[in-house]
Amino acid sequence: MVACHWPVVLNYSHGERRTHRSAEEGGGCLECVASEEPRHPPGPQRRQPQRGAPRRGEPHQGEPHQGEPRLGEPRRANLSGADLSGARLVEAHLSKANLSEANLSEANLVEANLVEANLSGADLRGANLGGAHLEAANLSGADLSGADLQCCPLVDTNLTNADITGCYVWGVSAWGVKLEGTKQQNLFITRYDEPSVTVDNIEVAQFVHLLLHNEKIRDIIDTVGKKGVLLLGRFTEGRMEILERLREKLRSLGFVPMVFNFDKPETKDFTETVRLLANLSKFVIVDITNPRSTPLELQAAVPDYMIPFAPILQEGEEPFAMLVDLQNKYDWVLQPIFSYPSVERLIEGLEDKIVRPAEAKFNELQARRTKQLRVESV
Repeated sequence: MVACHWPVVLNYSHGERRTHRSAEEGGGCLECVASEEPRHPPGPQRRQPQRGAPRRGEPHQGEPHQGEPRLGEPRRANLSGADLSGARLVEAHLSKANLSEANLSEANLVEANLVEANLSGADLRGANLGGAHLEAANLSGADLSGADLQCCPLVDTNLTNADITGCYVWGVSAWGVKLEGTKQQNLFITRYDEPSVTVDNIEVAQFVHLLLHNEKIRDIIDTVGKKGVLLLGRFTEGRMEILERLREKLRSLGFVPMVFNFDKPETKDFTETVRLLANLSKFVIVDITNPRSTPLELQAAVPDYMIPFAPILQEGEEPFAMLVDLQNKYDWVLQPIFSYPSVERLIEGLEDKIVRPAEAKFNELQARRTKQLRVESV
């Protein structure tokens, strides 16, 4: 089996964690921070944090239209190289601002508007960006190690060559994120009050969290693994009846058929698709009649996936030579090849000649995987 490239770590020891500061701990516009004389009135009159990202080119709800900036909140501010370490910039309006190479380490940027902002090369180590809007922001080369990115919408965000090691990413929505050269390790995908779970890929983080907290998704994956049957072959127009009848019969037996038809342009590489679908299947039925891409796809999948492969062949056709090598090297390629003279005979013999041997081999392989290692003293 192919090893997963993204390690998932479960740690029940909470340890020391930086407290997630809320928006109520203070914040405001850059002018207020610089003067240390907050212009926002205290108490309930203060504007509450707004949820959801504004549409591009549109102001936040309750804000003046373009051309009427709110007092103390500059538009497209040029703060390149500025030292704002530890600054309280809660809900600050910094859309399209130039913050390249700025020092924002440990800054409080909770729910700040950083849509399309230039943060390339910025120092954001340990910064609190919980709920900040980072849609289309440029964070290329930025250092966000240990930063809090919880609930941030990362849509079309540029994280090329950035460092997001140790970030808290629970609730992040990552769509169209540029991650070339990004250093991403030990990303926390759980809340502060939950046992910590870390992964090494921000896009995988969402999927792993869903698996941990959504029983329906786990059930779906479990169902596919127990009932999924991949059908491989070259089913042209004259042979589509074979495919449809196989589907119907497998459904009647309680399986979930998945079809990959090799009647496609041969210049396209389908290897990864076959490998992915095979890894989700209980067993594979592969029709080797008039093969084109089939030998290549089997060579790519059989050695790495220890699941039953049941070859079938229409009478009058010859199997490709390499199949014998696969059968000799890997006992999960079933023998003998089931040869069928007609669709009716194929469907009649499917359960006894293909399904039952494939299920028996599946159970044998499962027992082989779980077999205890023998240890003998010398």
